[in-house]
Amino acid sequence: MSRRIREYGIVIGSGTPGPRDQITDVPGVLVGHATVDTEEHKTGVTVVLPCPDNPFVEKLTAAVYVHNGFGKSQGLIQVEELGTLETPIALTNTLNVGKVHDAMVDHMVERCSRDGIELTSVNPVVGECNDSTLNRIQERVVGKEQVDAAIASATADFAEGAVGAGAGTVCFGFKGGIGSASRQLCYEGETYTLGVLVQSNFGRTGDLRLDGKPVGELLERQITPAVLDRGSIMIVVATDLPVSDRQLKRILKRAGVGLSRCGSYMGHGSGDIVIGFTTANRMPSGGKREVLEYRVLREDRLEDAFRAAAEATEEAVLNSLAEACTVTGYRGQVRRALTEVYDLRSQADRLL
Repeated sequence: MSRRIREYGIVIGSGTPGPRDQITDVPGVLVGHATVDTEEHKTGVTVVLPCPDNPFVEKLTAAVYVHNGFGKSQGLIQVEELGTLETPIALTNTLNVGKVHDAMVDHMVERCSRDGIELTSVNPVVGECNDSTLNRIQERVVGKEQVDAAIASATADFAEGAVGAGAGTVCFGFKGGIGSASRQLCYEGETYTLGVLVQSNFGRTGDLRLDGKPVGELLERQITPAVLDRGSIMIVVATDLPVSDRQLKRILKRAGVGLSRCGSYMGHGSGDIVIGFTTANRMPSGGKREVLEYRVLREDRLEDAFRAAAEATEEAVLNSLAEACTVTGYRGQVRRALTEVYDLRSQADRLL
């Protein structure tokens, strides 16, 4: 039975996690999966719902940071330009981005129609990782049915590991997948939350670090190792901190610290992309007011949020590894679970 990284006694950083230690500790945020698991296909879609109401009506302050742009995501340009998010965020495989984007358009048209809004333009945000090692990706089996199912199943208590968009991903040569973590922050007596969700599909085996220890070179003899840092990682950061889109982008940059602490150098062939939003400072799409009021943190008080983003990203990646199971994909390709090869409870790098 899979366990999260803290259950092995590995505690990342000094910050305090939320009650679930997941991105859904941010109030209103939900996550849903739809998984395609057949002999030929190990893939799916994961959807992050940023709020319980219609995000198109009151858009969320948002930002994007691209560490390395080897990726095929959609919707990032408008988020970068306007600093707002107006749809759920969907993650899938590389060749299914267009179909998932189309399904998200359908979803938003239907939702806005129920709310009495005639939708003539919308900017779905879709991220991707290439899961072709384990999935016959060319057949593009993720579409509207799977997106609708993921949205319908969205909950605060969601599965991690080889599920949804992480069903066929590979991380540091081991089975990767979906992972999440969160940190709580306190300002002027009020508690806020920053949560991270990752779709991990990156990393060279020899570079892997666990709990600060370089274990990759030891472990690469036990598996079919990844010899290049490629494949990508999608990182979604959610928070309820009152920040501007510019401040949020500063926070997103620190997710890269978490990747580096896991051993990533963000290689040429890895699309390392961070998408973030805050449920504070929402922006109405219309109305009579021309001047809006905004609450933001004092700039120097972002320090704690920087650390939270780094810690939660590192822990989310490790959770994606700890929760993943060994998977046999098409053509008989096998990617083993890290927990089958390395004793996470050991203090002496003991092989199983």
